[in-house]
Amino acid sequence: QVQLVESGGGLVQAGGSLRLSCAASGGTFRSYAMGWFRQAPGQEREFVAAISGSAGSTSYAASVKGRFTISRDNAKSTVYLQMNSLKSEDTAVYYCAAGIYGTYEYDYEYWGQGTQVTVSA
Repeated sequence: QVQLVESGGGLVQAGGSLRLSCAASGGTFRSYAMGWFRQAPGQEREFVAAISGSAGSTSYAASVKGRFTISRDNAKSTVYLQMNSLKSEDTAVYYCAAGIYGTYEYDYEYWGQGTQVTVSA
């Protein structure tokens, strides 16, 4: 069983930056693709970014492309989401997930509890 724990969320002003981290345990980290999803109040959960197990491939939602960067450190069993130029529309609970490299929720079998990101102004 794989456990995922997100951290790094918080309150930030529009235009600011945050880096989210997701630490994995209980499995072979490098064998999993990792993804980030988010869910804003009143909206369904949406894909944000994904990275393959070897970090050779990445994918981003159009709404975050050019502003967010996904990366991973397999030696530390951790995936990151660097978020720059944050907008109020980025306010959401952010979830990390482990599974097959893809852009859909069903591609991922393990999920973290989520971390709140709130962008003010």
